[in-house]
Amino acid sequence: MIRPVAFGFNPQTASSNAFQDAGFGLATQHEAQTIALQEFDTMVAGLRASGVIVIVVEDTPEPHTPDSIFPNNWISFHDDGSVVLYPMQAPNRRLERRLEILDSLEEDFEITQEIDLSSFEEIEQYLEGTGSMVLDRVHRKAYACLSPRTHQAVLNQFAEVMDYEIVAFESVDGDGKQIYHTNVVMCIGEKFAVICLDTILDTTIRASVEASLVAIGKEVIPISLAQMNQFAGNMLEVKNDQNEALLVMSTCAYNSLLPEQIEALSRYCTIKHFDLSMIEGNGGGSARCMMAEVHLPLREL
Repeated sequence: MIRPVAFGFNPQTASSNAFQDAGFGLATQHEAQTIALQEFDTMVAGLRASGVIVIVVEDTPEPHTPDSIFPNNWISFHDDGSVVLYPMQAPNRRLERRLEILDSLEEDFEITQEIDLSSFEEIEQYLEGTGSMVLDRVHRKAYACLSPRTHQAVLNQFAEVMDYEIVAFESVDGDGKQIYHTNVVMCIGEKFAVICLDTILDTTIRASVEASLVAIGKEVIPISLAQMNQFAGNMLEVKNDQNEALLVMSTCAYNSLLPEQIEALSRYCTIKHFDLSMIEGNGGGSARCMMAEVHLPLREL
């Protein structure tokens, strides 16, 4: 997780992210940063209190990267030791790629290869990590809704180098606009999948996506468009130091869930939620976007 120093509304990403609100809380940039930092620190403390190992990297004042709090878009870590770097649509988001972070991780983890897809930026084709893709790492399936930030050609390249099957589809919001990232539409846990099926207008493709999830043994827990707009799809299942499953989300997302949805999710995970109002309102991302999960193998002592 990246601890922000200059969080704020990013005009370079606003055209494709309908969740951003430039006037959220009528906050100045300084106020947005101050509140977002409090939300970040509270979430980190809460995760650590639940036994989750959290690696916090301090952001740098320069270059200015208002979205650095969302690191899962530029990098992903895999259990074979692979690290993948991704092409980002917004120029100021490309500045978030900090290779010195890999150097620090190598003190504790094995990195066997770095796969750099960022050259696709030169031809304006993008794939923003585990924002653009929701991965089922066990069955090696990558679910992806196509958008200005998720291009089929880069998906195909990821699939080839990482040996994944792509399940691509189109998702639109209530205004008919393409949804910018798949991880606001859906979340895949070890035994369940949360998804807003209503965003997939093509009923044949919708049924195919749902059937694909059922086929890999997931209980499908649908959410509505209204719940998606409250970031109810932006969750991540993590394990703590006791190997217990936790489902991390924002308080906004949690409050949107129906009792039966909470009951269904609680069969598989202990739910942990945190107030991320400023991060969601000003930044257009939520809990899942803030966590770049490290699946790298531990270095032998």
